[in-house]
Amino acid sequence: MKATAKVITIFLVFAALVAGASSIVITEENEYSLVRQFGKIDHVVSEAGISFKIPFIQSVDTLPKQILLYDLSSSDVITSDKKTMICDSYILWHITDPQKFAQTLNSSITNAESRLDAIVYNSTKNIISSTSQDDVISGRNGELSAAIMQNIGNSLEQYGIELLSFETKKLDLPSDNKAAVYERMISERDNIAATFTAEGSSEAQMIKNTTDKEVTVLLSEAEKEAAILIAEGEAEYMRILSEAYNDESKQEFYSFVRSLDALKSSMRGNNKTVILSPDSPIAQIFYGR
Repeated sequence: MKATAKVITIFLVFAALVAGASSIVITEENEYSLVRQFGKIDHVVSEAGISFKIPFIQSVDTLPKQILLYDLSSSDVITSDKKTMICDSYILWHITDPQKFAQTLNSSITNAESRLDAIVYNSTKNIISSTSQDDVISGRNGELSAAIMQNIGNSLEQYGIELLSFETKKLDLPSDNKAAVYERMISERDNIAATFTAEGSSEAQMIKNTTDKEVTVLLSEAEKEAAILIAEGEAEYMRILSEAYNDESKQEFYSFVRSLDALKSSMRGNNKTVILSPDSPIAQIFYGR
């Protein structure tokens, strides 16, 4: 009897230990714990730490709480001007409502990624199909990603998911028509540059013609003013001379100065010899007559 009681006691202690261990729920910082009872979610543990469940009746599933990255497969998309492009992108997402996530996607990350793939691809296709190829290429600075995120909107809330970011790793042309498109784009840019150059040259010529005209007018006015000043100066000079030599006593000196000027003008080169006749006015100066 004592042996039987001892065995029963050991069994009860072991069963208590097993029950106690199976009733403990340890939730990590980066996960949700879903406590199920008969397969149905009874409650969700969102905070990290230790909690309890009913042993043997309730079970626990876990879902990731951290931000997840999903790399979408490359796909062909067609722009509004019927040009094919290759889009290679990735998304950042996380679970915001683990109970809704478990109910709609069966707690499967694979199912969630499959649903995200379809929704994001459809949104990307819709946005790019309404955008020209040039605008798609120029929208790589974030405009395209913002438009796709806006198009998706709150459609993922029904799955307990939030899409945090959509980014394109590669948005390029197929290799078979890449060279032709680049040549067309270069040609268009060359035409634009040639137009700007021609307009600039025309503007420059107009400015040059206007400037030349203004310079010609200014030079003409300056020459006119100079001629007037010279004429006025010569007239003043002649007036001053006339007043200076109006007196008979000064006329002789004036004749003397003019004779010296004439003699100076006649002496050119290295030959400084002048032959004068005795009755020459200049000779009269030296004779003192």
